[in-house]
Amino acid sequence: MNLIRVEVVYALPHQQTVLSLKVPAADTVRQVIEQSGILQQYPEIDLDTDMVGVFGRQVKLGQPLHDGDRIEIYRPLLADPKEIRRRRAEQAKEEGRADKVTGGRPDPKRTRK
Repeated sequence: MNLIRVEVVYALPHQQTVLSLKVPAADTVRQVIEQSGILQQYPEIDLDTDMVGVFGRQVKLGQPLHDGDRIEIYRPLLADPKEIRRRRAEQAKEEGRADKVTGGRPDPKRTRK
């Protein structure tokens, strides 16, 4: 049987778990995650809703793996990054750190009436 080496990674804010495994070359991402035991270690992981990736690229659970691949299990986002940036920009406008019309840095040469 042809075996390959892979890692399964899951990170929490203050803890990272990395599991190294030797698995059959024909195994898929889902099969390796299930074999790794990480689902028992972290019952909050839901493969039906959580995204997974290999080296930072999102993949489907049925994707085959290659020797040396690192499977990453992603946690759901707590806040939408676009919404956070929008709020930060609005706050900068209110505080005078950004131009109220363009949103860019205020021009100190420009006088306001």
